[in-house]
Amino acid sequence: MMNTYPGNLFVVAAPSGAGKSSLVKALMELDARVQPSVSHTTRAPRGQEKHGREYFFVSEQEFDSMVSHGAFLEWANVHGRRYGTSRKAIEDRINQGADVVLEIDYQGALQIKKIFENAVLIFILPPSWDELRSRLERRGEDAPDVIEVRLKNAAEEMAQAKEFDYVIINELFERALFDLKAVVHAQRLKYAAQSRARADIFQALNIT
Repeated sequence: MMNTYPGNLFVVAAPSGAGKSSLVKALMELDARVQPSVSHTTRAPRGQEKHGREYFFVSEQEFDSMVSHGAFLEWANVHGRRYGTSRKAIEDRINQGADVVLEIDYQGALQIKKIFENAVLIFILPPSWDELRSRLERRGEDAPDVIEVRLKNAAEEMAQAKEFDYVIINELFERALFDLKAVVHAQRLKYAAQSRARADIFQALNIT
């Protein structure tokens, strides 16, 4: 259970094109205490992505081996490619007091909530279907037929937003980033987190 760890685990999910990766990247640039979780994937690198930075890029055979050895906290098949999160990597970081942010699909997010009960689930929504389509087209990474598949999948994904602790609508990037920072900061102010982080003050005030 998560409440035995000094760090926090923030799990962020969104449909493709909602701006999840850009928001998480901006958050980490502003807050050095937030560290990324690097997932394993069977898809090929995009653009300037590097092995071990954005993802650990592995073969189907390597992924199968990790699954059979129980190495993943969760894994899922998304758009025909598999993604998985190493349980040990997550536990090591939050056990050291780090705040870890994990970008995954909703299936993985819900699986993680079952294992780390104090994980904070955050869902990023686009302001409209038209804007979501425009963002996918402007990204220039996918063929038209792939974009249609992503939009179809988005309907199923967004229907799961009700299962999350927080929902952020990414209409204006700066506002959405402010909202994301607010969630992280509020989590750090919870009694359990403050009593761990400022144990000296709690002890001095005879609060146990």
